[in-house]
Amino acid sequence: QVLLVESGGGSVQAGGSLRLSCAVSKLTLSRMYMGWFRQVPDKEREWVATIYTGDGSTNYADSVKGRFTISQDNAKNMVYLWMNSLKPEDSAIYYCAAGAYVADASLEREYSYWGQGTQVTVSS
Repeated sequence: QVLLVESGGGSVQAGGSLRLSCAVSKLTLSRMYMGWFRQVPDKEREWVATIYTGDGSTNYADSVKGRFTISQDNAKNMVYLWMNSLKPEDSAIYYCAAGAYVADASLEREYSYWGQGTQVTVSS
């Protein structure tokens, strides 16, 4: 079965950086939409970024544009989220997601596979 496993979360001070990783099993990272979402308690899951592994094109939520970078390593079947200039409002559980046919990258329902999430905490 397809398995997505996130890692790299942790605690960091505002202004710091983290790199999240998503290891993908039983799914080839070619022509897939790989997304990162985040969620805080009592709020809906929020789209962060997506990469289309077919051509490397990327899209970002306005709240993270210029600070976060999504990237892929097809040889290792990995997707990354590089997070810089972190703010306390970036604190959340971050989820990796995969979908083969994605019309709107910002919608959860477009993605078929999800990881369990990794916690990111940014202190002021």
